[in-house]
Amino acid sequence: IIEAKIEMLISRSKRDLSVNPTTKLPGPNAIEFEIDRRLNKGQKFAVCYADLDNFKAYNDYHGYVYGDKMILITSHIIRNVVQDLTNDGFVGHIGGDDFIFVVPLDSVDAICQNIIATFDRMAPYRYSEADREKGWIEVANRRGVMERFPIVTISIAVILNQKKMFSHPGEMSHMMADLKKYTK
Repeated sequence: IIEAKIEMLISRSKRDLSVNPTTKLPGPNAIEFEIDRRLNKGQKFAVCYADLDNFKAYNDYHGYVYGDKMILITSHIIRNVVQDLTNDGFVGHIGGDDFIFVVPLDSVDAICQNIIATFDRMAPYRYSEADREKGWIEVANRRGVMERFPIVTISIAVILNQKKMFSHPGEMSHMMADLKKYTK
């Protein structure tokens, strides 16, 4: 019994060290552990990478306090949808506007659709009425030139491990990096 308690305490300590301070969601170490755990069990699952489109412009326009609120709302949407639609889901926060969720294959489509629909209904209300009516904000881009940016949306890239294509989280991570570039 004592060994089990010690193992549980060590596991909790590792998990808690990897928690994102803004969202309180597990961070990169816990995400890698969860993917590795599923790979070792030979499970069929989907790793989903969610990213906010035009978030930098939103953050620059409204300030980091409102940017953090947008991140927090996003974390609540993803976590709640995943928890509502599957008993075997995992949600993590890589950092910034990057999230990972791991779900069974049979629920991935419904979960992604619900996250996008919920986000698309809620995000516009983080803007003023005038900006919502226009559908954009004007902010200096990375080169300092004023540019119009649409209301923030969410993109989700999905990697399926249905044919046990991957044997290590690093392989999935490499493919996820490629997908991130594609979703941008």
